[in-house]
Amino acid sequence: MRFSKLTLAVTAALGASLSSQAFAIDLYVDTKTKQIFAEPGPRREPMGAFEHIDAANAPKANKAAESADLAAIKEDLELKTNEIKALEEHAKEAEEFKIKLDDGIEFVSKDGNFKAAINGRLQVDSQVNVTNEPSAAIGANTTNELGSGAGIRRARLGVEGTFFKNFDYKFEYDFTRGNGTVGAGVTDAYIRWVLNKPFSIKAGSFKEPFGLEEATSNRYISFIERNMISNAFVDNPNTYKVGIGTNYAQERWQVATSFQTEPVGANGASASSINTNGGSNRNNGSGDTGWEVNGRVSGMPWMESKTKFLHVGASGSYVDVNNNYQAGGAFNNGGFSFTSNLGANVDRTNLLNTGQLTVGPLGAKGSREVNHWTRFGGEAALVYGPFSVQAEYIQSDIYGTGYDGNSLYGYYGYGSYFLTGESRAYKSSTGAWNRLKPSRNFDMKGGWGAWEVVAGYDYLNMNDGVIKGGRADVAKFGINWYPNSHVRINNNFIHVLDVSTTQRGFNNANLDMFETRIQLDF
Repeated sequence: MRFSKLTLAVTAALGASLSSQAFAIDLYVDTKTKQIFAEPGPRREPMGAFEHIDAANAPKANKAAESADLAAIKEDLELKTNEIKALEEHAKEAEEFKIKLDDGIEFVSKDGNFKAAINGRLQVDSQVNVTNEPSAAIGANTTNELGSGAGIRRARLGVEGTFFKNFDYKFEYDFTRGNGTVGAGVTDAYIRWVLNKPFSIKAGSFKEPFGLEEATSNRYISFIERNMISNAFVDNPNTYKVGIGTNYAQERWQVATSFQTEPVGANGASASSINTNGGSNRNNGSGDTGWEVNGRVSGMPWMESKTKFLHVGASGSYVDVNNNYQAGGAFNNGGFSFTSNLGANVDRTNLLNTGQLTVGPLGAKGSREVNHWTRFGGEAALVYGPFSVQAEYIQSDIYGTGYDGNSLYGYYGYGSYFLTGESRAYKSSTGAWNRLKPSRNFDMKGGWGAWEVVAGYDYLNMNDGVIKGGRADVAKFGINWYPNSHVRINNNFIHVLDVSTTQRGFNNANLDMFETRIQLDF
């Protein structure tokens, strides 16, 4: 039979060698009978070549080799995979964070969720008292003069940014504040939640929302020092206080409110109602903290463009004052006082000074106690191309035992003109002035930077009834040079028109000051 022959042929072929090497044989199938043949013939179609492997040894050896090869291949693939993942992670990290140097040093994530920027400022000042003629001293009152010299007005460093887009933060420390008192150098230290684009809420240490000049950073004000009403009623009581605040800002108007208490740091940082045992770190016998409510609204009722507009605004405050007495009724700490210098930037002696407004043992004849005071102000500014004017009025009314709304007030006004054609930069979200960018930076190829001339009048009256804080009016002139958007050189001439003060050495004094400032900020 054909099948028997095939069987014998296959058996003979398979048994022809006892070695472990394999060989191949071609097989064919009859398309009709489906029989298998080792030789071609009619109706036989090739099935293919089939390889024989020694059943005793070859399978075990091949399986072991294949297993080792597979293990080596698997290990090599794992190493390559890890290398690829590491390269991908490094590439992803490089893509996720970018460094921007446009307006300082800023780190930004690719998705925009995280930002961190380093900020800082350095203001180097000098003061020369051209005319320094105090009135004659009387008795034990020695003749005093304002000192000429130089100093570091501000040296600040901080970080600010955002996380998850809707939250932002800022921390800033001024190394010149508080006479080295721990914590006193903190200015801004807050976290803000932007609930939606126009509305936000923040908590921490931040500026009181009060007045145009105070809302403007000291980097962008026109004169070297703020005017006397800002010094007396906002700056010197320390405008940076701890609390919670809200802000609602549209393109042409904004509203800001705050509930705040004492400033960060100890008493050396402020003339406010904080006690002598320290502000944030309150100790035995310190009494309650003072607190205040503030509000400011501002906007542009007329706006033709960013270089032609009218700004108006109003601010108000209620300030509760802490008074602490000893067991016998003697005044211990707290209270309040208002002070101001006359625009000096190095020797900032407060020639105007109400002194402590809480005086004498509690309930004694002639004693006085400031319980609270209110503050309100109005502001206006007009920008018309390179020309601008600005004016502000602030009044503080004192209430308590021995006081019945005694009013301390002042105002200022000044004009500014850019000789090189720029306009004052305005930020509607804060209702305040912003960074000026020269039309052309200073260079050795004809770039002049920006040049500004300013002139103004400043008045403060802190005399009313039993309050004898003094009165003064001052004329100011200035030339400001902006080589670029981050460097500014100010030159001011301050002429004291009149001064009336309880400090006899300076009452009716004849004072003229020439001031300079070199400023770098980012």
